[in-house]
Amino acid sequence: MQGQKWALGRIIGGWEAKPHSRPYMAYLLIGSESGRSQCGGFLLRPNAVLSAAHCVARKTKVNITVTLGAHNISKKEPSQQVFHIRHWVIHPSYSGDTLENDIMLLKSWGSCALTCLTPPTPFTSQGDSGGPLVCNGKAQGIVSYGPKYGIFPKVFTRVSYFEPWIREELRKFALQDLPDSPSSD
Repeated sequence: MQGQKWALGRIIGGWEAKPHSRPYMAYLLIGSESGRSQCGGFLLRPNAVLSAAHCVARKTKVNITVTLGAHNISKKEPSQQVFHIRHWVIHPSYSGDTLENDIMLLKSWGSCALTCLTPPTPFTSQGDSGGPLVCNGKAQGIVSYGPKYGIFPKVFTRVSYFEPWIREELRKFALQDLPDSPSSD
């Protein structure tokens, strides 16, 4: 996926992916009282995206839109699917000071039509907060932070450590979808 971070046409230490070969990659546009920002993420289930908590923490009146199926986010493509996020959960032990437990799960208003979720490949540049780090075909980490002008992120949130929390939150999301559920919208 291309975005504003490659506005100068530079990809550092990597290559442009074949268009639409990474349908699980998510682009998060985050609007708040302090302005707009963007982050990456990846599709975990047809209605759930995993990303970094620092992308929304400490912001007020947050409005999140997720775009899937984009190769170049600055162009409107027929493959793009845009979803408004209705609920997100930041890990209860997240620390904005140290960025420990920098993980959040987002739930969309609808389900994406993508069914083939091939694991993502590793990536090369700053500005990929929330994006996945993959080893041996499995998402192992979520980009948390690194040096301001560095080529590679230095710190990733270990996904396997948070699997029990992720599973529990996905279970809660499923319960919210039940028609008679007290937490249903």
